[in-house]
Amino acid sequence: MPLSPHLLLLFLPLLLLFFCVTSTPVSLQLSRLPVPPHPEPLHRFAALASASARRASLLKNPHRHASPDPYRSPLFPHSYGGYSLTLALGTPPQQLSLLLDTASHLTWVPCTSSYQCRSCSSPSAAPVIPFLPKSSSSTRLVGCHNPRCLWIHPRDRLSGCPSCNSTSADGCPAVPCPPYALIYGSGSTAGLFMLETLAFPHRTVPDFAVGCSILSERQPAGVAGFGRGAPSLPSQMGLKRFSYCLISRRYDDDAVESGFLVLDPAKDDTSSGLSFTPFLNNTAAGADEASPFSIYYYVGLREIAVGGLKVGIPRSALVPNSRGNGGAIVDSGTTFTYMAPPVFKPLVAAFINRVAGRYNRSAAVEDRTGLRPCFSLPPDSADVELPELTFRFEGHAEMRLPPENYFTFTGPDRAAMCLTIVSDSVGAAYSDNAGGPAIILGNFQQQDYYMAYDLEKGRVGFRRQSCLGS
Repeated sequence: MPLSPHLLLLFLPLLLLFFCVTSTPVSLQLSRLPVPPHPEPLHRFAALASASARRASLLKNPHRHASPDPYRSPLFPHSYGGYSLTLALGTPPQQLSLLLDTASHLTWVPCTSSYQCRSCSSPSAAPVIPFLPKSSSSTRLVGCHNPRCLWIHPRDRLSGCPSCNSTSADGCPAVPCPPYALIYGSGSTAGLFMLETLAFPHRTVPDFAVGCSILSERQPAGVAGFGRGAPSLPSQMGLKRFSYCLISRRYDDDAVESGFLVLDPAKDDTSSGLSFTPFLNNTAAGADEASPFSIYYYVGLREIAVGGLKVGIPRSALVPNSRGNGGAIVDSGTTFTYMAPPVFKPLVAAFINRVAGRYNRSAAVEDRTGLRPCFSLPPDSADVELPELTFRFEGHAEMRLPPENYFTFTGPDRAAMCLTIVSDSVGAAYSDNAGGPAIILGNFQQQDYYMAYDLEKGRVGFRRQSCLGS
């Protein structure tokens, strides 16, 4: 049986008894997280398609699931769909591998030597290395009265905090902030909220608020939250900008090749051939508290074209309204781009019409991968002709994707090719009132693009380039 986040929380108060604590630009490499190997590649794509759809469901319905020097770090791709970086936490620093996630704002790490993770291992995945609070002299629990506890709990949840006479900024750490539970599209995690030192080669960030996860399910690594919001890594560090470049998925689980992440890159980067589009807000007016959609990087996607021809998409799907419905977000944590049915269906029809007479649909591959449309390739075909997919954004920014960013070869002898965009399950009910983004631009479509998040000016820029060795 899978572990329920609610069940996890029942055990966390008991685990508190065993949680002993003692009182220049930076660039990181990003790597993709591996997908467990399978004798048939079709199963790999089916797993990625399913995970992308589940994450889209979570991002759309979160309530239903509950100036220093720049720093540069490698980013590594993995077969289960994510990209990981290494961060150092604690005193002395402990090196931890975390997933880059621009659609969540809490950073959390596998924590304590008794860390439990269900369905987290695979033959190709490296063992989870947890953070050990006992080995750090700077670990402190966030107190129940600490304002940062409000980052992860609503105010009414904290109304039951025991009284505290302390005037310390720590907010009575002896009365800890209640345990948290996070649900992702592909799993969950739960633990305690703590303060630690985040260490970089030329800078340290004291009192960095981070989740210490004790129990998880299907979470191969911890998460570095790069979304919008006070708990996010960029917000806590006071970054004005960050950027990343994701290498091709064909380097999945390659320990040698990587892309990169840069924190606070030089302003000169903004004038190096980047196309910019402004961030939009989705406040879901009428909510009693900040909307869960407010942490996403919404962008003004104005048009999608296939083979140079505009796809007929309802405008209501492209612009977030006051109820939180519609709009497009950029997400490094989703693998295949998600599109709601009103967007996906005309897009698929456009591709089918543009390749008519050249390739036949392969229902068998579609059924086995969960992707559609899939086309069979002629036995002796040396070249493949596909219509170009173009995203046009507000501000005249345009992303013209190469075919390898939206089609993949699969099946026996790679004799079929499938569109790497997913939607809701065939036959599933869809409501315009479902809420959440209608389009989630995933990392498969961001391969070999330099993505620059200008937090100071509220915009994202991009340009196509090779991300290897940059």
